[in-house]
Amino acid sequence: MTSGSSSGPNELRRDVGLFGAMMMGLGSIVGTGVFVSIGIAAGITGPSVVFAIVVAALVATFNGLSSAQLAAQHPVSGGTYEYGYRWLSPSLGFAAGWMFLCAKSASAATAALGFAGYALQLFHVERTEWIVPLALGAVVVISALLLGGIRRSNWANIAIVSTTLISLAAFVLAGLPSVFREGASQMTPLFASSEAPTAMRQFLEACALMFVAYTGYGRIATLGEEVHDPRRTIPRAIILTLAVSSLLYVVVGGVAVAASGTELLSGEASQQAAPLQLVADSLNVPLVGTLVSIGAVTAMLGVLLNLILGLSRVVFAMGRRGDLPSAAANVSSTNATPNVAVVLVGIGVSGLTLIGDVKTTWSFSAFTVLVYYALTNLSATRLTKEERLFSPVIPWLGLLSCLGLAFWVQPEIWLIGLGLLIIGWAFQAMMRKLNARNVR
Repeated sequence: MTSGSSSGPNELRRDVGLFGAMMMGLGSIVGTGVFVSIGIAAGITGPSVVFAIVVAALVATFNGLSSAQLAAQHPVSGGTYEYGYRWLSPSLGFAAGWMFLCAKSASAATAALGFAGYALQLFHVERTEWIVPLALGAVVVISALLLGGIRRSNWANIAIVSTTLISLAAFVLAGLPSVFREGASQMTPLFASSEAPTAMRQFLEACALMFVAYTGYGRIATLGEEVHDPRRTIPRAIILTLAVSSLLYVVVGGVAVAASGTELLSGEASQQAAPLQLVADSLNVPLVGTLVSIGAVTAMLGVLLNLILGLSRVVFAMGRRGDLPSAAANVSSTNATPNVAVVLVGIGVSGLTLIGDVKTTWSFSAFTVLVYYALTNLSATRLTKEERLFSPVIPWLGLLSCLGLAFWVQPEIWLIGLGLLIIGWAFQAMMRKLNARNVR
């Protein structure tokens, strides 16, 4: 299927190339992670957050390579939801899709609220009651943009990511003089705790939280039916996206910590504003704070766009299999977009946005996403020698690292995650019975 070719009633169109796919991945990664999670992780482990960023990038690389070869072998929308069905079992495939929907719907609502908060700060508007209406407006606009087709949303994403990268480059350049003057003193002591067991526990928790910041590359895999030559494009796009984002996170995190220390980056004030904005303001370099604010606003928009895009493709895949109402699998004959799925996701994210609480627990996202990618790696272990693109050791390393990091999250998060999983399996059973009854 080539770009612009006609599509069937349940088929998408291949309108995305290597650069567009990579920018989709960057649009999902360079957002909440770089502007928020670095501050959260720095508050847990101290200056060693820079090394937590590296460890998280390594784990993400294992997962990215597993995702790449699975997507190359099975280039359909849905990501690990579809891989689980093909290489594991229907129950585990559904579990992956369900956990993805739970985690990323909350993340999308958080991105919308974050965008609204940063936008009001950018224009020096202190009326916090405007945050929810502005966030809802952002969800509606982004959903409408996605209804226009993947090609149009791809160009919007490229513009958003470019603006964000420019703002981060300005932040790094402005922070370098402070790094050279004060870097050595700001990086010591390296860990938040002087007790080795506590320091290690905090460091591993920070690794788990930073891992979430990289998981946007999975958005590339969910576009398996919309990229040119997926066997070549998807692996290359995922590898390039991880390489660029890892370097960016290490540089930005290192400059932020070395220029100002973790106290400012993770203090109470950072909960009310983008942590990087506070650091930028402390540098006393004209316009840099404003540029970082603009970057934060565009980054939140990019995250929101790519989350709704990825969620809609998983909803589309689940509707096509009968795990969600079959109407979710309808595709527009005009622009080959799963319009019903986009609308359903928009409604769901809007509902969560009404809560108005931007302090959605990052730990919940960490646990559910780590479970999701554990299933990705488990699926990759089932690939045959002919199907594999990389060493068979890689998915096993990814599986062990995901499970290892997941259980450094607070125990109460496990209970919530398991409860949602049980609810999901019950819903799947109900949908199966309903679909079987409709067939009869």
